Amino acid sequence: MKQLLDLVTEAHQSGDYQPLVDLIPYARMLGVECACYGEEVIFRLPASEDHLGNPTIPAIHGGVIAAFMELTAQFQLTLQMPQPGLAKVIDFSLDYMRAGLDRDTFAICRVSRQGRRVGSCSVLAWQERKSKPIAQARAHFLLDAGKDSANPD
Repeated sequence: MKQLLDLVTEAHQSGDYQPLVDLIPYARMLGVECACYGEEVIFRLPASEDHLGNPTIPAIHGGVIAAFMELTAQFQLTLQMPQPGLAKVIDFSLDYMRAGLDRDTFAICRVSRQGRRVGSCSVLAWQERKSKPIAQARAHFLLDAGKDSANPD
């Protein structure tokens, strides 16, 4: 847990959040990238043939879009926790709004509530324009701030 705390502290100071993303093997395999624009953290899923679910359109597989959006929410919650830990999914509801074509996809997460144990957020994913989303999601996460589960406060 100390490594995570050190990485989050460094990321906040430098504005480079990519080392946190690279901690998760699946995020690395998908090629997820993260950049900070002012106070906004935007995640990017680069276009790749490996992400295609329908090569005739070609369109990104819905599971890849869902995983990308779930990772976006987990990272955003991790960045905002006072004592960083890994958020665990309680529920994740996704609405696909249009086909995700074979091009870069972006996502942003808005945390609507973050308590001591549960966090709620919404995620928006788009490609060409933020005003034309390809998917939106709502999620609830169990927040684990690295506390010893046998010794709750």
